[in-house]
Amino acid sequence: MSRQTQAIIHADALLQNFKTLAYTAKQSQPMAVIKADAYGHGAVNVARILQHVSSRFAVAIMEEAVALREAGITAPIVVLEGAHQAKECEMAWQYNCILVMHCTEQLQWMQKCEAHKRPHIWLKVDSGMHRLGFPLEHIAQIVEQHQVLITKETTLVTHFASADDPDNDFTQTQMSAFKKSVASLSMPVSLANSPASVNWPSTRAQWNRLGIGIYGGKVTTAEPSESPDSAHLQHLLPAMTLRSSVIALRDIPANESVGYGQTWRATKPSKIATVAIGYADGYPRHCPNGTPVLIRGQRASLVGRVSMDMITIDVTHINNVSVGDVVELWGENISISEVAQHAGTIDYELMTRISSRVPRIVRYQ
Repeated sequence: MSRQTQAIIHADALLQNFKTLAYTAKQSQPMAVIKADAYGHGAVNVARILQHVSSRFAVAIMEEAVALREAGITAPIVVLEGAHQAKECEMAWQYNCILVMHCTEQLQWMQKCEAHKRPHIWLKVDSGMHRLGFPLEHIAQIVEQHQVLITKETTLVTHFASADDPDNDFTQTQMSAFKKSVASLSMPVSLANSPASVNWPSTRAQWNRLGIGIYGGKVTTAEPSESPDSAHLQHLLPAMTLRSSVIALRDIPANESVGYGQTWRATKPSKIATVAIGYADGYPRHCPNGTPVLIRGQRASLVGRVSMDMITIDVTHINNVSVGDVVELWGENISISEVAQHAGTIDYELMTRISSRVPRIVRYQ
């Protein structure tokens, strides 16, 4: 491999983050959410790393579950969007998956399956997100009408719209409404994702769905003094370091521009390094001038537009920069949240955008 553009996946960080999040909710069973190729980290690799600490995994769609099975992952898998077609119901049974049912069509497909080929199901309840799920006022009736599909594994699940905002009481509103609607059903529930588990301890139930926090993403905006759990979780570790290398250096006179559209112009004689990463690798094209990177232990800034395969950075202030020097785009020293803020997006998007041409290299300490 000649090109040094790589996503280093820190296995120890994944394990520590999972255990840290699980520790805050000792009464709950945590499951790792590894949809979207484990938020860009590589679902098969992440499942192998976490298979001894996460008793089951969650993905978005059946294709993701099948890929895990073909790679030898044996733990039960919860498919969060459930079946997209009727044939996926029996497929879920074949691959030992649990389907989350969120509409009557899915329940009808399930009832048409042979009884001995029906997978376990969860039931999605819409408590206010208004994206997927059965209405709160209908869930008791749904359960009563479909008793043939209900097993001891059947869990009632909902999703919060603003769990990452501790100052927004809509999470409490959703939670209260959900609990009131399901109180008579005496079934296991799953409420919390990573932000809810951290910011709203009362949402921790039988199953917590741990996603962004496992990967070291930002899960809380609470002040540490206000939330002991939040303070503890400020130290979640980045599970990915995206890095590349310098492939060219050039001296730019004052008043000369760099890159497409001449969006950056040198105000003084400058040294510019070209780095082998671009938007085809998933680095955001809309990152502006000034977005930070790290080279030779010092911060440098993006200058000029992001190209398909390259970026340019200003290294005028850094001594002895050479072709081949490693450049960290985000990870252990440059926070992915900081880069996301410059790009006007969130860390979730940056993680999941990393393209398949960037190899994921798993490393233990």
